[in-house]
Amino acid sequence: MSKMKATYGGDAEANYTRSLKIKSGILFAWCVILTIVCLLPIYILIINATRSHTEIISMTGLGTLFAPSSHLSENIKNLSTKTSDDFSIMIGYKNSLTITVCSTFLTVFFSAMTAYGIRVYDFKLKDAAYTAILLVMMVPVQVTSAGFVKFMINLHLTNSFIPLIIPAVAAPSVVYFMVSYLKSSFSQSIVEAARIDGCSEFRIFLQIAIPMMKPAIAVQAIFAFIASWNNFYTPNMILIDPNKGGTTNLRTLPMMLGILQSSQKTADYGMIYTCIALGIIPIIIVYICLSKFIIAGVALGGVKE
Repeated sequence: MSKMKATYGGDAEANYTRSLKIKSGILFAWCVILTIVCLLPIYILIINATRSHTEIISMTGLGTLFAPSSHLSENIKNLSTKTSDDFSIMIGYKNSLTITVCSTFLTVFFSAMTAYGIRVYDFKLKDAAYTAILLVMMVPVQVTSAGFVKFMINLHLTNSFIPLIIPAVAAPSVVYFMVSYLKSSFSQSIVEAARIDGCSEFRIFLQIAIPMMKPAIAVQAIFAFIASWNNFYTPNMILIDPNKGGTTNLRTLPMMLGILQSSQKTADYGMIYTCIALGIIPIIIVYICLSKFIIAGVALGGVKE
């Protein structure tokens, strides 16, 4: 009888192990498929950046779709030498970096401060204020764009980076994410202990809350950077006269790319793909730099005391 139980137990364990291996294999295969689907467009973009305009428009068949060419340096040289009142890739890079870095910092810092205040402090109309933030999050940008542009014209702030940077202070979706993060991983007792030790409120936020919010800040910094870097809609409305009298080119990199694509007869697709490929480099760098904080936060959250 004991031998039959041992045999039955061994068979059950073997079946469980086999089932677990099958599920793991299916999940691994699915992850590989998703990875290929996500990376394939980027790979094709990089491959097209190595081709000339003639090779791209005459390309036929799958055999040539994945084969790199040798015109990358030529495309980069053409981009760097194509300088006019309307187009300059270096000026586009500088303008986009200025707007994106400043707006990303304002977004994550003031959103973290707002979320900290909602989580830590008890004040009248606290729930109403948080509800108002959530309601603003549901309003599309396109709905308020006409009024926003008119307001900026009345303030004489068009053809300026200020309307593209300062409004980043108000980011309802980022506040919502950080409030949710603080509710799950931030204890009020830490704040009370710091107050007993004599820390000021702002110092508690900077030296205690901010380090504990690094994973949430890293995630939202990546999203905010990507959204601002790729933003074409708002700069195109605010920078009405991007050349500003012919003295300063205020166009961002997406606007420069739009200039390259605007002329169908003289468009150089090799230059266009190269410009797009160069445009995703800062996004990749930011993700590589900030992803370690995300991984560290996940690892920290998985440890139970």
